[in-house]
Amino acid sequence: MSEVKNKQVILKDYVSGFPKESDLNIISSTITLKIPEGSNDVVLLKNLYLSCDPYMRNLMNNPKDSLSSRAFTPQSPLAGYGVSKVLESGHKDYKEGDLVYGVTNWEEYSLIPAAQIIFKIEHTDVPLSYYTGILGTPGLTAYAGFFEVGTPKKGENVFVSAASGAVGQLVGQFAKLHGCYVVGSAGTKEKVDLLKNKFGYDEAFNYKEEPDLNAALKRYFPEGIDIYFENVGGKTLDAVLLNMRIHGRIPVCGMISQYNLTQHEGITNLAHIIYKRIRIQGFIVADFHHLYPKFLEFILPHVREGKAVYVEDIAEGLEKGPAALVGIFSGQNVGKQVLVVARE
Repeated sequence: MSEVKNKQVILKDYVSGFPKESDLNIISSTITLKIPEGSNDVVLLKNLYLSCDPYMRNLMNNPKDSLSSRAFTPQSPLAGYGVSKVLESGHKDYKEGDLVYGVTNWEEYSLIPAAQIIFKIEHTDVPLSYYTGILGTPGLTAYAGFFEVGTPKKGENVFVSAASGAVGQLVGQFAKLHGCYVVGSAGTKEKVDLLKNKFGYDEAFNYKEEPDLNAALKRYFPEGIDIYFENVGGKTLDAVLLNMRIHGRIPVCGMISQYNLTQHEGITNLAHIIYKRIRIQGFIVADFHHLYPKFLEFILPHVREGKAVYVEDIAEGLEKGPAALVGIFSGQNVGKQVLVVARE
């Protein structure tokens, strides 16, 4: 029975305001690479690729202040979506050598309940890291949010905020594949160029260079917006409401501009929801896990043929985890932020 070192990224204490690298620690513990005697329905994993996601900020809050019941525990490893290899299994559906995607801990090796595994990875002719992004939760989020919640029609006008992020870069491509006119906003010239030149957006702009977002949206959408894929919230949402068309839809995926504020920004244009009969619907990807096989059937051919492209921002090694995770809240990443623990 071999005991090995197990590097971990832990939360030092609950966070208020903007998270800092110093709120997280790298420690080294030990783990026995053997499932405890009599432990059924657990799996021992070697973690390969971890996903850095905006929702993880909310899990750093004290549970009494958090909207989530899954808040992280201080002095324990972070947890999130990841790609792992099964080293040993107490569950009949998994065996040694299987590659899996699910919720794992931010550490080199994890012993987790098999119920935390979302699916076994069957298609390995594409990069494994893609299962943290285009083939994983962000991909399914974009697919379900756009097609199921947004209910698009060919020729409609679509606006996407945080458009170069893990989800946004895919929403734009799905909208173009569906025959829509698509505009995205991002926070740097490099990201705006990516939207137009790599992801196929019809137009894109740097919101930091637009002192009047309402005027900018009127410029790009003179006839109004049918679908706004919401990733940002705050002032962007307020300006969008002025520019929605009658019977417009707003799938609400995230509000990253609000996560680190102690006092959230107010929305002043809510009356337009009534005037324009706008449907605003929040959703989480767990609502749509049942669609994953259908999504995979849709997306894999596009990936293999190069019709759907994906940009990753790779951080190598667990010690880069704190900087990688904190960086997404100030837009440091270009594309999907992935933390590589090991490459098998």
